Amino acid sequence: MKKIFFLLLVFLYNSCGYKDKSDVPPNVIFILVDDLGWKDLGYSGSEFYETPNLDKFSKESFEFTSAYAASSVCSPTRASIMTGKHPARVNITDWIPGVDPKNRPLLGPKDLHQLPLNETTVAEKLRDNGYKTFYAGKWHLGSEGYYPEDNGFDINIGGFEKGSPMGGYYSPYKNPKLIDGPKGEYLTDRLTNESISFLENHNQDQPFLLFLSFYNVHTPIQPNLDHVDYYKNKLDNSLNNEVITRKEGDAQTVINQVNYNYASMIHAMDENVGKLIESLKKNDLYENSLIIFSSDNGGLSTQRRVAPTSVTPLRAGKGYLYEGGIRIPQLIKTPGQKVNKKINQVTVSYDLFPTILDYAGIKNNTLIDGKSLLPVFNDHVKLERNEVFWHFPHYHGSLWKPGSALRVGDYKLIHFYESSQSELYNLKEDIGEKNDLSLIYPKKTEELLNRLIILKKEMNANNVEVNPNFKPQKD
Repeated sequence: MKKIFFLLLVFLYNSCGYKDKSDVPPNVIFILVDDLGWKDLGYSGSEFYETPNLDKFSKESFEFTSAYAASSVCSPTRASIMTGKHPARVNITDWIPGVDPKNRPLLGPKDLHQLPLNETTVAEKLRDNGYKTFYAGKWHLGSEGYYPEDNGFDINIGGFEKGSPMGGYYSPYKNPKLIDGPKGEYLTDRLTNESISFLENHNQDQPFLLFLSFYNVHTPIQPNLDHVDYYKNKLDNSLNNEVITRKEGDAQTVINQVNYNYASMIHAMDENVGKLIESLKKNDLYENSLIIFSSDNGGLSTQRRVAPTSVTPLRAGKGYLYEGGIRIPQLIKTPGQKVNKKINQVTVSYDLFPTILDYAGIKNNTLIDGKSLLPVFNDHVKLERNEVFWHFPHYHGSLWKPGSALRVGDYKLIHFYESSQSELYNLKEDIGEKNDLSLIYPKKTEELLNRLIILKKEMNANNVEVNPNFKPQKD
C-alpha cells in the first residue's frame, strides 16, 4: 500500500510539469493596463507623466521597442492574449458589443460578443497543470456564463462584461463582481490590494497565475485625488501647457501631453504596480516569477474632441491601425533577470500565450498564431515571423473607418474598405507614417495587399458588406 501511495505521489508531481526543486515552474504575474499609450511612461519617453516604479522595473526587464497589440481596441487583444490566436481567427474583431452604424457606406461584420467556451485559455492550461489562477479587474470578453471563472480562473474579482468602470474610479463601483469598499475608495488601489491579498495568503508550494487587469487609464478620465494637484501645479509651471492638435481625417490628434487628470491616473497605476512588486519581493516571490506588463491597444490620442494623451511621434491613436493605435509599451521580467535588455523585434499580444506556457514547462497542443519569446530571451535568436497583420473592419468612435493592415519587414500597408485605397509606409524611415509611398512603389503595394488578402482567407476573417440602404448626403 505504501509503495502504491508513493508511486501515486510521484505521478501527480510529475504530471504538473516539474520533477525536482530546480524544475519548479515560475509564478506568472500579468499586469494589463487599459489604453496605455506608447509614450505614457517615463522610461518610454514621457516628459510630463511620472512613473518611477515602472522606470525602475524596466531596468531589470526585457524592454520592447516594437511590441504591438493584436488590435487597436480592447476586446480583440484580450481574446488574443487569452488564446494565443489572432483576433480574426477567434472572430472577435471589435470591442464588445461595438457600434454598428446603419447609416454608413459599409455594414460591419457580425463578430462574437463573448470568448467562446471551446477556446482554450492560458488560465485553463495553467490551472490544468497545477497552477492556482486569479483574476482581478477588467474582463470585457462576455457576460454571465463567459466570465473569467468560466474560462479557467479559480478566482474572479471585478471582471465582468463592461469595458469601463460603470461607477467611475471611486466606490461605489456598480460592479456585480466587486463588493463596494468604503465611500471614496479608489478602484485601482482596491484591485491591487485584492491581488496582494491573494499572493500573500496563497499556498507557496503551488505556482500561481495572477492576472491584474487595470481599468486605468480608460475613460472616464477621472483624476486621482492623491496626485492630481501635483500635476496641475507641474503643468501651471510649464512653458508648454496648452494642448496642441493636428488633423487626422475628420478627427484630431493630440500631439503633446498636458492633461493633468490623465497624468494623475497614470501615476496611480504606476504606484500600484510598485506596491505589487514590493509585495512579491517581501514574500520572496519576485525572483522566481515571470512578470509581464503590457497594454491592450494604443493610447487614446485621436477623437473628434480633444483626447487625453499623446503618443507622438506615432500617428493617430486607439481605434486606428496607424502606429499610434497598435504600438504599445511592454516589459517582461523573466525569472532571475536583473538587467535591462532591449528587444527590437516585432512582437504581438498573441506571443504572450506560448511564452507563458514555455516558462511553465507546459506543452501546447492547440492551434495558435503566437510565437514563444523564450528563445529570443535565452538565445537572442530571431523570431521566425515574416509578417504581422491587423484586422479592424469596423467603424469606431475615434472616427476610424473599416480597414486592415500588414507589416512585412520595414514596410507597412494599410487598406481601407470604404475607398478601396491602400497606403504604404516605410516605418524604419518614417515611424510617423507621414509619407505615403503607395504611388511610388505600386508593385510593393500590390504585393502586400495580395498577401493581406491571403492571410484573411487563411484565418477565415470576417468582412464588411456594402450597405444597400446608404444614401450619401447631398452638398
